[in-house]
Amino acid sequence: MGNIVLYIALPAVGIVLGWTIRWLYARFQLSASEQRAERIIQDAIKEAEAQKKEILLEAKDQLIREQKQQDRENRERRANLDKIEQKLERREETLDRRKVDLDKFEQGFVEREQSIAQRENELAGEEERYRQELERISGLTPQEAKNLIIQNLENEARHDAQALINKIEQDAQLSAEKKAREILVSTIQRIATETTSEVTVATVSLPSDEMKGRIIGREGRNIRALETLTGVDIIIDDTPEAVVISCFDPVRKEIAKVALERLITDGRIHPARIEEVVQKVTKEIQQKIYEEGEKVLFDLGIHNMNQNGIRALGRLYFRTSYGQNVLYHSKEVALIAGMLAGELGCNRELAKRGALLHDIGKGAESDSDQNHAEIGMDMARKMGEHPIVVNAVGSHHNDIEQNSIESVIVQIADAISAARPGARRETVDNYVKRLENLEAIAEQFNGVQKAYAIQAGRELRILVNNEKIPDNEVKELARKIAKQIETDVNYPGRIKITMIRETRIVDYAR
Repeated sequence: MGNIVLYIALPAVGIVLGWTIRWLYARFQLSASEQRAERIIQDAIKEAEAQKKEILLEAKDQLIREQKQQDRENRERRANLDKIEQKLERREETLDRRKVDLDKFEQGFVEREQSIAQRENELAGEEERYRQELERISGLTPQEAKNLIIQNLENEARHDAQALINKIEQDAQLSAEKKAREILVSTIQRIATETTSEVTVATVSLPSDEMKGRIIGREGRNIRALETLTGVDIIIDDTPEAVVISCFDPVRKEIAKVALERLITDGRIHPARIEEVVQKVTKEIQQKIYEEGEKVLFDLGIHNMNQNGIRALGRLYFRTSYGQNVLYHSKEVALIAGMLAGELGCNRELAKRGALLHDIGKGAESDSDQNHAEIGMDMARKMGEHPIVVNAVGSHHNDIEQNSIESVIVQIADAISAARPGARRETVDNYVKRLENLEAIAEQFNGVQKAYAIQAGRELRILVNNEKIPDNEVKELARKIAKQIETDVNYPGRIKITMIRETRIVDYAR
């Protein structure tokens, strides 16, 4: 029995002892964990305090820097405000001085106006006394005297008009053919007229004379199709291995030339193929026209141009004037005008636009009888250009009056570009000789003291002897000189004749 109790008690004691040991071990681990947690908390608190101090230091440094920056900006603003205040004070003083001067001028103007009014009243009284005295001496009433003067003027005018009509008819018969040729040359490449082969003819080389027959086609259908589609004249003559294309329109001539060259290279020449090639080349040429217009605008830094204006500029790429490419000439004029406007302090952009568009009428697809300056002015107006630009285009050959300094700059730049040696197909000797001829023609007339050809021969200024030529004969003398120039000199455009008659009296006080 005692052993049984012992066997039962020993395990129970072991169990109790094991639980006691485990409880003590757990209490030990809990105490160690609490200590570690306490150390971690203390470390965290210390680290947080360090970070807090660091953040406070950084914030304090940032605040100091911002305060310094703000103080610097405030000093600069105060300095600027002081400068502005000084400028305003000086401007106010200037305005005060101007107001005083204006008051003085106004007072003087009022006094002068009163003096003029008094003088007019005195002159009116004198005029009435003179009129009464003239009526008494002549024995005629004012109406009778007026009728007599009108009758004499009418008889003289009729006589002069009849003489002028006879002279005009004679001059017209003598110079009609020559004048007609000059007009045709000035309007070439815009109106369908005959002109020299230098600017209206292009030559296409052939690999062999056999190709001429293929170009003509059966019963001439190929050449007729090509001429109809392109609007040119194709001349096939005895010239070996060459075909001549003749047309007044440079764009159509270029289309025909390129199309014919491609047909020759391809070898397939028949009406359907001709139509296909011509349509394709036409699109390419139109695209090239637009690209050339855009290119020159980009080079000059000109923006906001109407699309019709860009195309009209591009057409100038195929135009020539005395061998000078009109588009390159317009670009050169724009550069010169921009430089002149910059030096003179004028509106550079308006001067460049007016200079670039000054010859835009030469590329217009129009059959109008207006000259290129008038057509270009209408085009610029429709494109919505500035009125100064419109005036510059229309007045660069003095067809209308110039109303701005930019218009004068455009005219000067055009003359510089066209007149410089090498710009056009004209030698310097011929150019100088033409100017000398103009001066010589004017100086051969009785009463002319001196003549000067200026503006590249576009204007002739004539000094007249006031003792030999009275005022009423100056206009007739100018007309005679103009007729003589039209007969003896070949020139492009028009020549302006300016007569200067001066009465100069010199005396000495001794």
